[in-house]
Amino acid sequence: MPAASNLPVKTMQDLVSSLNSVMGDGGLGDDQRVVCQVKQLMRSYVSQSHDWAQYAVYQEGTRYTRNLVDDGNGKYNLLILVWGESQSSPIHDHAGSHCMMKLLDGQLTEHLFAWPNPALKLKRSMPLQTNAVAYMHDKIGLHRIANPASDQKAVSLHLYSPPYQMCTTFDEHTGEAEMSSCAAERLKRPDSGSFLLHSAQNCSPSAVSSQSQGSAITSS
Repeated sequence: MPAASNLPVKTMQDLVSSLNSVMGDGGLGDDQRVVCQVKQLMRSYVSQSHDWAQYAVYQEGTRYTRNLVDDGNGKYNLLILVWGESQSSPIHDHAGSHCMMKLLDGQLTEHLFAWPNPALKLKRSMPLQTNAVAYMHDKIGLHRIANPASDQKAVSLHLYSPPYQMCTTFDEHTGEAEMSSCAAERLKRPDSGSFLLHSAQNCSPSAVSSQSQGSAITSS
């Protein structure tokens, strides 16, 4: 297991460096010690909008956008998601990937579901406030993330290990499953370099075009 990082986590770049140190050459895996270390690092970073505003690009008319912060070591990546007002993800799995999520701005609600048998059953709903951290894996169940605010976007930081291209989404009423693309396109913006910007077709009313520029979100 990689050694715990002793680096102070004051900025987003500090967090990225510390995560790279803790993860080493591996992924998040099933080692709960590493999971706890990563969770603690995510918690120790206090969100500051000037750290992440360049990544928080949102395309109006989509539910949410996905923006790359760091490629990690190839066995994990770090993305910022921007959620439109009153928007949510579908109910979905994580294709065997581990997901650590930190709320950077606004508010979100995580709805946790048991795997369909044959219908979906809501296990709990947990409101998340700024700087809250949540962990998710298919062994825990399925979930849906929602922005309950009608007048404010939300911004969240996600670590996925390993990164994945496809997931399974579920109909809330029938439990019917469908494969959905979670792939992202690499875009280049002159003001912030290259990063991922994506809203999956099956996760939003309209996918973000590779020509779309979007607009940066700043914390209120």
